[in-house]
Amino acid sequence: MTDPTPAASNGHRAAPPVDAVADAAPPTTDGAGLIGHFRGPYADGPPPEALRINPPRLDKFGLAEIRRAMVIGFVLVFSVVRALATWVVKRQDTKAVTAAADGLVDGFEILGPTFVKLGQMIASSPSLFPDPIVIASARMLDDVAPFDPATVRAMVTRELGRSPGQLFKAFDDRPLASASIAQVHAVELPDGRQAVIKLQRPDIAERMNTDLRIQHFVARKVLSRLKAMSTANITAVIEDLHQVTNQELNAVLEAHRQTVFRDKIGAFGDNQGITAPEVYWDYCGPHLICMERMSGVPMDEFDVIESMGVDGELILRRGIKVWMEAALIHGPFHGDVHAGNLWVLDDGRATYLDFGIMGELPDLWKQTLRDILYTAMIDQDYRRVVRAYQRVGAMPADVDPEIAGPQIAMIMEPMLMQGVGSVPLGESLKANLELAQQLGITAPKELVLVSKQLLYFERYAKVLAPGYVLARDVFLVRNVFPDDVARVAAEQGITLPD
Repeated sequence: MTDPTPAASNGHRAAPPVDAVADAAPPTTDGAGLIGHFRGPYADGPPPEALRINPPRLDKFGLAEIRRAMVIGFVLVFSVVRALATWVVKRQDTKAVTAAADGLVDGFEILGPTFVKLGQMIASSPSLFPDPIVIASARMLDDVAPFDPATVRAMVTRELGRSPGQLFKAFDDRPLASASIAQVHAVELPDGRQAVIKLQRPDIAERMNTDLRIQHFVARKVLSRLKAMSTANITAVIEDLHQVTNQELNAVLEAHRQTVFRDKIGAFGDNQGITAPEVYWDYCGPHLICMERMSGVPMDEFDVIESMGVDGELILRRGIKVWMEAALIHGPFHGDVHAGNLWVLDDGRATYLDFGIMGELPDLWKQTLRDILYTAMIDQDYRRVVRAYQRVGAMPADVDPEIAGPQIAMIMEPMLMQGVGSVPLGESLKANLELAQQLGITAPKELVLVSKQLLYFERYAKVLAPGYVLARDVFLVRNVFPDDVARVAAEQGITLPD
């Protein structure tokens, strides 16, 4: 599940210019003045222990959970009852169940980040939950109320040991965006670089994990037995949310992965059209990331992109190519490429944003995905796919590749030759994963992440390049299979872009 994270508003056009920021929130000196060459706790890079994810137990249920559960129960019941009472008094045209769902989501908003994130997951999984609550949860995808300026300044001081006025030439108390886990503020570094800080909400880890333990308990003991929730494995949803949330809560790991991803973009001497914000490690803390400020628009603002005179199809192809190289060669890959995290910049490049959710395929599955893509893009020899599936246990060993390969080709080839508006590659991979699940085969969560990202890319392509055939675009794997791509391009008379 994705959080509409604050990094998604990293430098949006609507953000106030730095001069305006300086006028609105003049930096304080606290008598000490601006520090020209500050070095924070991670100036020399993060230590290995800071990069570990150690999520607390989800099955713990103690006094803190009992107290919090009482508050949650009261808030949710009160919110639903109030919504139903309003519905009765006003004699609204909506159904009672719709009013109740709206009240429930009102309760989510009151209870804070964990429940906001749960609402976001519900809104993004319409096939798993009843329609009324999915529709009501849609508003959870908007920004969350920010925490106050005094708290912001106190947290920066606690994280870095100095006040914002000593650290930054300009510091804006007003967030550019605010989400369930963190919010983003514009700053100017002493040397004039425009930057943003992504600051976690105070005490967020303890609060969210307490709430997740309560949600897990209720899911196992109550919701899993309700007929209305029979289509949703709500316990598994909470367990997945627990893993993803604790990954996102490690700001140092996020900054490290962002740095690795950014550094690897140019590993083959190309990809100049794609970037990611540089992390300014001197100004990073345990719960604070300082990074380059970007200026542009999200990938799904299609009219704006067209008015910019940008070749939308080319920039999308370049972005997918960088992502595939991360997934198949470098690792880790970006695990949440919704439009808020993939921007077209004012200078015509594209940038990835928000590295809170990342994935990395195990070597065996990485090779399997390479085999699938090589087959689809290079030689269409589906015997290779059969052997790849057999290696990972996704197909019985006694299946003959000479027989099964052509059979798979007969099904897949007509689909993969069509544009993304017909049968997308992401849908095909997702269908294969679902079939594997039915056969009792466990695929890594990272492979599920892969299919989700391909689906995102294909949604953008439907508007930017509706006839685009992703599964045949050898440009995407030019650095993965360089010799073979060069040969195919020469044979087909294809000129690959820069």
